Amino acid sequence: MKNRLSGLDILGLGLMTFAFFLGAGNIIFPPLAGAQAGSELVPAMLGFLVTAVGLPLITLIAVAKAGGGISTMARYLPTTAATILALAVYIIIGPSFATPRTGLVAYEIGVKPFIEHSSVALALFSVVFFSVVAWLAINPGKLLDYIGKFITPLLVLLLVALALAVFIAPLDTLGVATASYQDSAFINGFLEGYNTMDTFGALVFGMLIVNVLITKGVNQKAYIYKYLMIAGCIAAAGLAFVYIALFYLGATSQAVAAGATQGTDILAQYVFAMFGTPGVLALALVVMLACLTTAVGLVSALTTFLTQLQPKWNYTQLALINCAICALVTNVGLSQLISISIPVLFAVYPVAIALVALTFLSEQFANKKLSYQFVLAIALIFGVLDGLKVAGVDMQSFNYLPLFNSGMAWLLPTGCALLIARFTFKKRTSVATYSKV
Repeated sequence: MKNRLSGLDILGLGLMTFAFFLGAGNIIFPPLAGAQAGSELVPAMLGFLVTAVGLPLITLIAVAKAGGGISTMARYLPTTAATILALAVYIIIGPSFATPRTGLVAYEIGVKPFIEHSSVALALFSVVFFSVVAWLAINPGKLLDYIGKFITPLLVLLLVALALAVFIAPLDTLGVATASYQDSAFINGFLEGYNTMDTFGALVFGMLIVNVLITKGVNQKAYIYKYLMIAGCIAAAGLAFVYIALFYLGATSQAVAAGATQGTDILAQYVFAMFGTPGVLALALVVMLACLTTAVGLVSALTTFLTQLQPKWNYTQLALINCAICALVTNVGLSQLISISIPVLFAVYPVAIALVALTFLSEQFANKKLSYQFVLAIALIFGVLDGLKVAGVDMQSFNYLPLFNSGMAWLLPTGCALLIARFTFKKRTSVATYSKV
């Protein structure tokens, strides 16, 4: 095993990682948040970058530190609980929400503007789109070659062209911030970053990247950690550039896309006003490529996890089943899928953040098993409260909780739980051991 990559392979790995993250949510949510933030662009954008760039990068580093994905990171939980947590994350970013969303956004921007929309057209597109995804996902060893070296460079060039045009010649000045962004722009941007699901993606993409490295002949932990760190930094830089450009696009779009309620509409109307039909065609290509690459990564990640969970299961068959389910869910519609996913994200995101914190602080806990169970339970309980509130359940009796009205009731209790676990829980007589994943 050579344990080293060429400069081209390292760049390809970083671009592949960037492409995995740059999917549907990364394209449609920044313009909408920017339009709502308006003159409060900077604090809102900073909050968004924390959850959509900072947390995913930190999570990738945590994956490298733990030496494995979410199952390894959750190794101090009871086996059943760790499996359920991992499966929940994979399902959220898999066939229930994130992966079908890639197909929907690809259809909304890449196809719908050029055809007469109908349920039949969406159904046919979903079949074609996820057939291509399945073909790419069934060849995971070639992901670096397909995505990192060919598809992503074209995607990057198109995005850079759009970003430069927005920065150099915006169509309007910054708009007026909505009431919620006038009051708490940073927190609203922070919560809006949940919708990208990038922290969940990092929990699973990290292991997928490790598997790609292994297929390239890198099997020593030190080199895997090194290359994963480099790939994460390349992806984070690319995502930050795209988000800043799309945020600014949205913040200067209120005159061009007045009344638009979806990021897809804002983006399409802005690009048409700036570049005309050729620009819309280029945008369609960008979105199709971005959604395709992310869908491939998500399908590959879930399918790999299931085959590790049960080695007797066939990878190819699972990938086909996964894509078939995603194609079916795609027909729910973008607005409805987003509205369903938001309460789930508010409930589960705190658990993912807490798990990353525990991974970095694991050496500080005398009783790791009890610490992990206690901290993650607290994060889940208060995350569920936030999720129920967003879902429209009457939660007025909990208004006394700090940050509850801001949708972050989990933050202080989880921080306190970490401190309690660090300074209160005593060492067990039997030392917890690492399990190989």
